[in-house]
Amino acid sequence: MLFEPYRLGALMLHNRAVTAPMTRNRATAAHVPTPMMASYYAQRADLGLLITEGTSPSPDGLGYARIPGLFDVEHIAAWRVVTNAVHTRDAKIYAQFMHCGRAAHVDNMPAGARVVSSTGVALTESIFTDTAGLQPASLPHALTEPEIAVVVTEFAHAARAAMDAGFDGIELHAANGYLIEQFLNANINDRADGYGGSIPERNRFALEVARACADAIGPDRVGMRVSPYGVFNASGAFPDVETQYLALATQLSVLGIMYLHLVDHESMGAPAIPRDFKTALREAFAGTFIASGGFDAVSAEAALQGQQADLVAFGRASLANPDLLHRLEAHIPLAPPSMATFYTPGPVGYTDYPAASLAS
Repeated sequence: MLFEPYRLGALMLHNRAVTAPMTRNRATAAHVPTPMMASYYAQRADLGLLITEGTSPSPDGLGYARIPGLFDVEHIAAWRVVTNAVHTRDAKIYAQFMHCGRAAHVDNMPAGARVVSSTGVALTESIFTDTAGLQPASLPHALTEPEIAVVVTEFAHAARAAMDAGFDGIELHAANGYLIEQFLNANINDRADGYGGSIPERNRFALEVARACADAIGPDRVGMRVSPYGVFNASGAFPDVETQYLALATQLSVLGIMYLHLVDHESMGAPAIPRDFKTALREAFAGTFIASGGFDAVSAEAALQGQQADLVAFGRASLANPDLLHRLEAHIPLAPPSMATFYTPGPVGYTDYPAASLAS
C-alpha cells in the first residue's frame, strides 16, 4: 500500500508516503525562503505529499533563527519558487504554519515583534540565536482575549497567502509545544479565562484557528498536527490528555478539515502513545489520518495494512535520503542523517545528500 496512489480530497498523491515537517533554518536572516529551499523540496518530491518546515504566519511567530515566514508579498513570491519546483515533479505540498509562541528569543525576531503565548511564564529551555548562540528563552506576553482574536485572523491571512504562493494546503502545527499546543496543554496553559481551565477552553484556540483557516481557503485544504504525549518545549502529557484530544479530533471532524497528523516521539525518547488511544483518535477523526514517528518500510506498510493510518510520514529518513521512496522500494540501505547540520545555514547537510546511485 505504501507505494500506491491515494486521493487526499481533490489531490491525487502518487504514493502514501509523506515528508514530515522538519525545521531546517535555511531561510534568510530576514526569514525569507531561498532558492536553495526550492532545490531541497524538489529533491524529495518522489514522496506523494511534502509538508514544509515550520513557517510563521506572523512576525510574532518568528521565534527561531532563519525560519521562514508566509505573511507578506516577499514571502509569497519566494515560496512560489518552491511550490513551482515541487509541482514540476508532480508532487503536492502543504505549508506548515508554526507560530513559535514562547519558544522564542527576541533576537531572532523582526523589530516590533513580540514573544507571545497562552501564558506569561517563560520556557525553561534555551533558544539558539545567530547573535549570541544559546540564550534563555524570552519572557512571553500572555495574550488577552482580544489579542487572541487578532492572532486567529493572522493565521487566516497566512492561509490565503499560502494559496497565493501555490501551496496545495496548509498544516496547523498544534504539536511540539508551539503556540497552539501552549493553549492545548494543561502543563503550560495556566489561564482562568475563556481559553483555559477546562477541556473546551483549552481546545478553543486550536478550533478557532482551524475554523478561520477553513473559512478562508476551504476545510479540504487544512490539516492539523498533534503530539498528545510529546515532551518537546516543556509540554508533556497531563491527566485528561486523552479525553481532551478525542474531543479535539471529534470537533475537527465536524469542521471537515482534511487530515489529522499524529506524531509519536517514542523513537526519540518520549513516552509511548498507548495503542488503544491511537486507535480511538483515528476513529474519532473522520478525515485522513497521518501517522508519524520512527517508521521504516516494514512498519509503515504494517500501519497502512492494519488501517492504523491512511498516510505515513517520514522525517529524518527523508532528510538524509532525497530518493527515499526508491530506496525503500528497492530495499537499498538508508543513509544516516548528519545531526550536526540539521539547523546550520548553507547546503551542507541540506541539498548535498546524494541519491543512492551516486552514493554507491
